[in-house]
Amino acid sequence: MDAFPAPARAMVRAMQAAAEGDPARAVAFAGAPGANSHRAAAEMRPDGLPLPCYSFEDAIDAVKAGRAGCAAIPVENSQHGRVADIHFLLPESGLAITGEHFLRINHALMATGGGPFTAAYSHPQALGQSRAFLRARGIAPLAYADTAGAAAHVAERGEDRIAAIAPPLAAELYGLEIVEHDVEDAPDNTTRFLALARDALDPATIAGEAITTFVFEVKNIPAALYKALGGFATNGVNMTKLESYQAGASFSATMFYADIIGSPGQPPVDRALEELAFHCKELRMLGTYPQERTRG
Repeated sequence: MDAFPAPARAMVRAMQAAAEGDPARAVAFAGAPGANSHRAAAEMRPDGLPLPCYSFEDAIDAVKAGRAGCAAIPVENSQHGRVADIHFLLPESGLAITGEHFLRINHALMATGGGPFTAAYSHPQALGQSRAFLRARGIAPLAYADTAGAAAHVAERGEDRIAAIAPPLAAELYGLEIVEHDVEDAPDNTTRFLALARDALDPATIAGEAITTFVFEVKNIPAALYKALGGFATNGVNMTKLESYQAGASFSATMFYADIIGSPGQPPVDRALEELAFHCKELRMLGTYPQERTRG
């Protein structure tokens, strides 16, 4: 609790108390009240109880411990790339992906005074999404754990020459003045969130198009990745995401994180996954869930 700035603590306590009373409805998110993850949690489950946590790991732990029914975790931004290292957080957590949500991101510059500002606090993602805006005004970017927490921090310090970049809701919650709206550099700035829960969805129960996410490590032989992915091409399965990342410090084992359109139980998907598994040392399914936005 003390990790949150003082202006946020009363709201955090109230939200935590509500979640404790009905943990099945609680949606854990990383950040102080008013963060983009708070907005995403509310939109993903309108009947849920938002549960603020200090970090992505804390939000995942809340679900694992049964203090929340699910967590809303941002994984990628259209402008600034990867957000949470879901590749590392999810496979070892024992949780499953049960949904996705695309959130349009609007940032505002907010402060206790009118400036001029020498520095602005925010999450590194928000700072990266507002890089040109800050550079043009000579404002130094300063990293903070989350956007709304940065706003609460600025409110707590009460210094006229520092500002925060955060969702407009944060200004309302922490008594700041919005100096300028829409400071993100791209007008279509969007973040994709994933819902994580203890129990995976049954693919057979998903109506409409589905996304299946998995991680895999191919065998250490020539052309293994080419062969492993060939089954998706020959079976007409669309792979919409493929990222590599290193497993361990030896740099000898490369893991891959992938999204495909379709679900296990569909013959083309089953054939493609069977061929993938043949060429892999490890294949781990992370979840099948409804597709919220059409790819392509």
